[in-house]
Amino acid sequence: MTAVTARETAVTSADIRKRGRLVFVATIIILCAWVLAPIYLLAINALSSPEQVNAFPKSFVPGFETDSIAFFMGFAGVARALFNSVLVAGITMALSIGLGAPAGYALSRFDFRGKDAFRIMVLMTRAFPLPLLALPLAVMFIRTGLDDTALGLALVHTTLALPFAVLITFSLFAGIPVELEEAAWTLGCTRLQAFYKVVLPLVLPGIAASAVFAFVISWNEVFAAAVLTIENRTLTAFLLQNINVSPMHLKFAGGAVLVVPALIFIFAVRKYLFAMWGIANR
Repeated sequence: MTAVTARETAVTSADIRKRGRLVFVATIIILCAWVLAPIYLLAINALSSPEQVNAFPKSFVPGFETDSIAFFMGFAGVARALFNSVLVAGITMALSIGLGAPAGYALSRFDFRGKDAFRIMVLMTRAFPLPLLALPLAVMFIRTGLDDTALGLALVHTTLALPFAVLITFSLFAGIPVELEEAAWTLGCTRLQAFYKVVLPLVLPGIAASAVFAFVISWNEVFAAAVLTIENRTLTAFLLQNINVSPMHLKFAGGAVLVVPALIFIFAVRKYLFAMWGIANR
């Protein structure tokens, strides 16, 4: 009787594990389809002729025609808007890492009064919707001369990306034992030297992940770019301004031009993103 019960229990446990694996695999497939299906449909329509884009039923194989993308890239103002997007995203990335990494290190290594309140305040910066702050920001930027400039827009995007940079770097620095720094101090390193020689190489993948988040947030942001810029619009604001009067094939071409640089950037730093999991799980 005991052997039969043990056998039934083993079968039940095996069934539970098998069902768990099936649920896990199904979830992964659904998430991949959720991310890849829009990109695939965008690529098909961007690489098809106007007739194929407007045809029904649509083909699931692109015609590999680049006329729409070439026409969009040659349209007046697109090249400048693309350069502005890259410039603003680069400045945002540098400011977010330059300010967020030291703040994350300080939160992980030092105890001070108001530490928990400071962490809550960092999160509270995302509690206010950007449209609510648009008018005060526009007035302040006009008075300070930052309106319609890449630096002014990058400051707004940095405000949006900085909480993520602080929290990500805080969790990464907290995962690095302080004993490693103390060992470096005993070997003659200063606190700064111990940081650059011991801690920084270990958290570099996480810092790269923070940079990716900052870049993507700035690259995709459209509201502040549309409100605070007129002549120096980013690509998202430029598309928002012209997308309603453009034919369908040019809309898909513009979407492809907007998505491809972000994908290239993420692909370029993919090894740091994969390495980040090893640090976060310590």
